[in-house]
Amino acid sequence: ATVPKITVILRKAYGGAYIVMGSKHLAADFNYSWPTAQIAVLGAQAAINILHGKHLAKMDPEEQKITHDKLEKEYEEKYLNPFTAAEHGYIDAIIEPNKTRLHIIKALEITEEKVEKMPKKKEGNCPL
Repeated sequence: ATVPKITVILRKAYGGAYIVMGSKHLAADFNYSWPTAQIAVLGAQAAINILHGKHLAKMDPEEQKITHDKLEKEYEEKYLNPFTAAEHGYIDAIIEPNKTRLHIIKALEITEEKVEKMPKKKEGNCPL
């Protein structure tokens, strides 16, 4: 796209869906996130099942639930927040929801003169 690309993550942004929906990886101009957003490869429940599934399967059901909940909470605190993404440069700023409009306006003002050079397109059909 030759227009400004501005992304605001409001809630959940997981895996490939996060990447293709206007991420820095695909050259978005500005990426913002609300503080309550969750940005990660997987949601907590799926991640715990993949990472600790075999270990949890060996436990009795009551112990399994307690351990699963504990691991899920640790995962959420460590990975499911925009702060980790911001540390790695995937988010430009973590913004308060009531300031979203101001950030978008400022981003549009900055990118007002944006010029994207597109590769030349070849005309016509190849010989058949």
